[in-house]
Amino acid sequence: MGSYADKSVSIEQRGAIYEELVGFLPPRIEARMLVTGALDPKMLDLQEQMREHGMYPSCFDVKTAQLMLFGMLLMDLSDAAVLHGIAARKAGATWEEMQAVINLCFLFRGLSAANRGAELLANICDRESKATS
Repeated sequence: MGSYADKSVSIEQRGAIYEELVGFLPPRIEARMLVTGALDPKMLDLQEQMREHGMYPSCFDVKTAQLMLFGMLLMDLSDAAVLHGIAARKAGATWEEMQAVINLCFLFRGLSAANRGAELLANICDRESKATS
């Protein structure tokens, strides 16, 4: 397949925003960077430009954007919801705010969202506890 081919931005530089946002480079994102970065670095650059533009609108702070993404992904029961839950917490979201998002999801998605949301909060809490011990 080849190695990462973008000469203008290193893989470490590409991963830095994810490190800042969630504290690590998620495996699927790393795979996209390595594979697309080897096969079509221009596409990777375009993907990252679009992600940055969409994820950081000037009208929302990072916490608000991450809470919304957490809720949107929870509505789909997506496993990516946890990453945006972690990012929301890193951006200052309280447990109460996280639960309020889950409650909103419950109204329109039902118990599956409430159950999954509670599981995610418990896992995020456990992760935070381990990181501080």
